[in-house]
Amino acid sequence: MKLCTIDDGTRDGRLCVASRDGARLLPAAAIARTLQAALDDWDRCQPQLLALSESFDDGGTSALLASDVRFRSPLPRAYGWIDGSAYINHIVLVRKARGAEPPETLETDPLVYQGGSDTFLGPKDEIPLPNPAWGCDFESEIAVITGNVPLGVAPLDAGGHIRLLLIVNDVSLRNLIPNELAKGFGFFVSKPSSAFAPFAVTPDELGNHWRDGRVHLPLRTWLNGELFGDPDAGAEMHFSFPQLIAHCAQSRALSAGTIIGSGTVSNRDRARGSSCLAERRMIEVIDTGAASTPFLKYGDRVRIAMALPDQDPRGDGIFGAIEQVVVPCGRQGQ
Repeated sequence: MKLCTIDDGTRDGRLCVASRDGARLLPAAAIARTLQAALDDWDRCQPQLLALSESFDDGGTSALLASDVRFRSPLPRAYGWIDGSAYINHIVLVRKARGAEPPETLETDPLVYQGGSDTFLGPKDEIPLPNPAWGCDFESEIAVITGNVPLGVAPLDAGGHIRLLLIVNDVSLRNLIPNELAKGFGFFVSKPSSAFAPFAVTPDELGNHWRDGRVHLPLRTWLNGELFGDPDAGAEMHFSFPQLIAHCAQSRALSAGTIIGSGTVSNRDRARGSSCLAERRMIEVIDTGAASTPFLKYGDRVRIAMALPDQDPRGDGIFGAIEQVVVPCGRQGQ
């Protein structure tokens, strides 16, 4: 099942069910007006949403065309956005970039932080950048949306609380991060609003590519039309999503609608490229002594998508594509 939120002039948009190819949409307001409302009442709503999804196959439905709507983030705002860093290769490289050592618990204790969840960008919303000197970067990631997660859930049980899968561009301002972290109080101004692809999908839509709490598919990123990286999201994800969920819930329950990110997808094989500029810059430093790849500037275009093996790898894939351009602050969203 594939769900999305379209812009209808309200703050949280309108929930729709999408066809398998993402081309047609059926409004789901009779079941739940918003995705958050559906998540809050999942046991009732999920079977009805699934039945609506299956009605595409009967040929008698009157659907909206995806080309005629503006997509919002599946959750335009959320009760929680917790981003992890589950790819050890990325942690090691990016920490080197800011002169920091990886933690001693690198392989035993997940890294997470709680980001801002009150404003998410839609899949084609512009990235507003007040100052290019801040070092704007994209970060291509996988994420899950949970149901209600009880305090102290075990990793073996945590997977049962995953409702939907997403892909995300976790925008970062790299040149603000070192000074902010040096204060000892974590990310904030260095982490502006993240953007999500149009479709949130149930794990079964990925077939056997969803296993052991990981998505075993390449996550592709293009910068200004050129493929920047296509690392596999599964094999080198050190901590699974159930492990990340259990870590986050060890001291508090999580509300339905909490989003948990994988962190930047990264592979040790350099031929797979990177999912962020900072990682490529660090590789350049290792190889040549200096970074040559610039951070994002006004007019740069970022595209992120994930395709199943039977889909065009250059297409929008299963989640739809994130397609964003960097603009001076004040021109966001047309």
